[in-house]
Amino acid sequence: MQRPSFQAAVEKQLSRVYPDPIRVGVIGVGNMGQHHARVLSRLKDVELVGISDINVERGLDTASKYRIRFFEAYQELLETVDAVCVAVPTRLHYEVGMACLQAGVHILIEKPIAASIAEAESLVNAAAASNCILQVGHIERFNPAFQELHKVLRTEELLALEARRMSPYSQRANDVSVVLDLMIHDIDLLLELAAAPVVKLTASGSRGESAGHLDYVTATLGFANGIVATITASKVTHRKIRTIAAHCRNSLTEADFLNNEILIHRQTTADCMTDYGQVLYRQDSLIEKVYTSNTEPLHAELEHFVNCVRGGEKPSVGGEQALKALRLASLIEQMALDGQAWKTDDDLQIALESVTVAV
Repeated sequence: MQRPSFQAAVEKQLSRVYPDPIRVGVIGVGNMGQHHARVLSRLKDVELVGISDINVERGLDTASKYRIRFFEAYQELLETVDAVCVAVPTRLHYEVGMACLQAGVHILIEKPIAASIAEAESLVNAAAASNCILQVGHIERFNPAFQELHKVLRTEELLALEARRMSPYSQRANDVSVVLDLMIHDIDLLLELAAAPVVKLTASGSRGESAGHLDYVTATLGFANGIVATITASKVTHRKIRTIAAHCRNSLTEADFLNNEILIHRQTTADCMTDYGQVLYRQDSLIEKVYTSNTEPLHAELEHFVNCVRGGEKPSVGGEQALKALRLASLIEQMALDGQAWKTDDDLQIALESVTVAV
């Protein structure tokens, strides 16, 4: 089935008339869904209508907190809203997402987009066919540190990238590997920064004691434009780390997402001398600090989603971008499990088209 052009979808989208405020709901109010409800309840021109969760006690407690309706069946919630945020376990993304799209409801679905490539493709096609916005919760795109990093690198000649995303072990999101839980964030970011196809790839990983999924994975990517990147993700590191380092021809730029900080290191040859010509010290490098905003990434992400719903804008991370990240994440996971490596463009493309996701 041929997908409608985005412009055609926008024109049909603009023909819809939405109330002011836009009616939004949340399906799944666990760890992430609770934050969706919190932010949506504060957004301008948004009415948080209701929430749904399989845990009735948790659902009722959340609904009471925001004085909204609780729906035990999410299908009933869909009859009352224009858009929803879907924050259910990954294995349920396809089922819930398809129900929303078939009901003509716009969705922001948490990452990864789905539990398999086939399911993700079906969601992308369904969104296009139903004229609905499909945005995927790659929240780091809205992190002020990443947005400033992206601006800085536009004026630099990028050579290599290093991404590290590490955490202590948690019961959160333990239905998927560290690749689909943590690394997929940086996969999306590096694809955006490198802006070229991946043509070389290696990966390896390990499990924690008695763990069913990979808990530590490192991968090396080679892009068609010559940029190389290394990504490491861990659920067994006793310190939380969220960083990207960009090695450029004339600088090293380091972004710390936890501290919302960017440092640019440059070489210099400046000497500080006395009036008599004596060298007091030599400054071998210069460090520039880039100031960023304190905007909460989730607030920016949800505000963007609402604007897309209202105005027919294209999501910065739509279904197709999320599908690209999922394909690569799935291949990295597969390679880390079986030790295979693809070193040619043709082999890699065949592998990317055939991978599935282990959930």
